Amino acid sequence: MIEQVPTPSGMRGYKLEWLRFDMTAGLAVAAVALPSAIAYPAIAGLPVATGLYASILPLVGYALFGPSRKLMAGPDAATMTVLAAVLASLPLGDAAERVGAAAALALMVGVMCILAGRLGLGVVASFLSRPILIGFICGISVSILVGQIGRLTGVRIESDGLAQPLVEIVRKSALIHWPSVMFGSAMFGLLVLLARLRSPVPGPLVVVVLAGLASALFDLEGGGMKVIGSLPSAMPELALPDISRLPLQDLLLGAGAIWLVGVSSGLVAARSFGAKDHFKVDADRELTGLGAANILSGLFSGFPVTVSDSRTAMNISTGGRSQVSGLVAAFALTTLLLYLNDALRLLPIPALGAILAFASLTLIDVSGLREIWRVSRLEFAFTLISMWGAISLGVLSGVVIAIAGTLLHVLLKEMRPRDAALGRIPGRPGFYKLHRAANAEPLPGMVLFMVQGSILFFNADYVRERFENVARRAPEGTAWFVLDASAVAQIDSTAAAMLRQLRTELAGMGLTLAVAELHKEPQGILQRAGFFDGPDATIAFDDLEDAVRALSDRRP
Repeated sequence: MIEQVPTPSGMRGYKLEWLRFDMTAGLAVAAVALPSAIAYPAIAGLPVATGLYASILPLVGYALFGPSRKLMAGPDAATMTVLAAVLASLPLGDAAERVGAAAALALMVGVMCILAGRLGLGVVASFLSRPILIGFICGISVSILVGQIGRLTGVRIESDGLAQPLVEIVRKSALIHWPSVMFGSAMFGLLVLLARLRSPVPGPLVVVVLAGLASALFDLEGGGMKVIGSLPSAMPELALPDISRLPLQDLLLGAGAIWLVGVSSGLVAARSFGAKDHFKVDADRELTGLGAANILSGLFSGFPVTVSDSRTAMNISTGGRSQVSGLVAAFALTTLLLYLNDALRLLPIPALGAILAFASLTLIDVSGLREIWRVSRLEFAFTLISMWGAISLGVLSGVVIAIAGTLLHVLLKEMRPRDAALGRIPGRPGFYKLHRAANAEPLPGMVLFMVQGSILFFNADYVRERFENVARRAPEGTAWFVLDASAVAQIDSTAAAMLRQLRTELAGMGLTLAVAELHKEPQGILQRAGFFDGPDATIAFDDLEDAVRALSDRRP
C-alpha cells in the first residue's frame, strides 16, 4: 500500500478555481523579484547569477516546507548588507570562493533556522526590539545608499563607511563617467516618479526593461558605460560549497549575525502582513520554512534569504491564494534565466545603482521613527544609537551595537521596578495603591508593599533602598511589613541574600517581614536559601487577604 504524500501547508485544501489567481500572482511576483535578483548581489560583491539562484530555489523551499499561504522568501537588502560585511571579514580570493562562502553561509543560516524552530526558539528572532531594528535598518539603508556611488559614477570606490567614500569620490572626480551619472540619475528620477504616481507596474521592473532597451539601441557599453555582462544559461548543479580554506569560527559567527538580522526583520515583516491580511504567523514554523529556503539556496550557489516584503506584498495585492504562486514565480524566473539571459547582459550598472539607491530610501521607516519619537524618547535614543552603529562602525559592529542596545534597554527597564504601598478603601473589597486612590487608607499596624517586577542581582540594592525608605516612613506602632510578591516573577540568589539582610534591618526598626503570593520559582529559591527556616524564619502566605486577616490581631 502506497502511503499518501503529505500536502505542503501552503497548498493544503487547494481548490482548482484558485489556479488563475495564483498564476497571475506568480507572474507578478516574478516581475517584482527580477530587479532585486539582479541588483541585490551587487551589495555583497556577488555575480548577478547568484541573485537569480537565490530568488528561484528559496521560493520552492518555502512553498514545500513553509506554513504560510501568502509569504514569499527571497533576497532582502538588510540581510545582503550583513552578508557583505561577513564576506569582507573572510580571507577570500576569487569570485568562486566568494560565491562558495555565501552559499555556505546560507546553509548554516538554514540549519540554524530549523534547529531554532524545532527547539521552539522562534521568540529569539524577536530579540532585536522594534526601535532597535528600525534604527539598524535605517543605518543599513544609508550604507547601501553610499555604496552606490561607484555604480552611479563608474569610479572604483575602495573605501568603506560613510564619509570615506564621499572623500574618495571627490578626490577621484576627474575619473567620473558623466554619462553614467546622468543615466543613473534619470533612472532614479523615473523610480521616484512611478512611486508617486502609484504605477501598477513595479518601478524597478520598468527601469530594468527601459535601461536594457536603451543599452541595446544606443550601445551604452560601447560609450564606456559598464554593464552586468554575461549570465549562465543553465541552473547550477546541486553541490556542497567548499569551505576547507575558511575559518569555521568566523563563518559560524557571521551566519549567526545574518540569522539574527535576517530572521528578525523577516518575522517583523511577516507579522505585519499577517495583521493586514488576517492570517496567523507561527514564528517556530516560519523558521522551518525559512530554513528550507536557505538550505536550497545554499545547495544551488545562492546566498542567505528571508521573508521578502516586496514579493509578499505583490503576492497579496494580486490575489495569490497559495504557495502555488511561489512555484509559478520560480518557474518564470527559471525560464528567464535559461532562455532570456542574453537580454539581461546589456543591463547598465548605473541602472542597478539607481534601483539599489531607491530601495535603500524605501527602507528608511520615517513613520516608524516618528511613532517611536512620539511614544518614547528613551527608545528613540536607542534607535539613534543602533542607526549610528550600523553607519559609523560597519554593519557587523552595528549588529553588536544593536544587541548591546537591546540588552541595555531591557536592563534600564528592569533596574528600577515600580512599587507601591497598598491600602483599603472603606466599604470596598480588595487592595488599592495609596498613590493612585486618594480615598485609600493604610492598614493599621502593618505596611503592605508591592514590587512590580523581578528582583535580581542588578536591581537588588535599589529594591532594598525602596523597602528601607517605606519602612522609615511607617507610622509608630507598625509591627508588620508585608511584601506582596504577586508581581515578582523571578528572584535570584543575590536577591535572596538581600532579603535576608533586609529582614534583619527591618527587625532593628521594630518591623517583622512577611511575604504573600509568592510564585513557585521564587519561593523555591527562597526555600533553598533558608529564608523560611530557623528562628528568624519569614512567614509566607498564599494570599494577601489571608496575610492581612492572620496578622491584624497577631503580634510578632
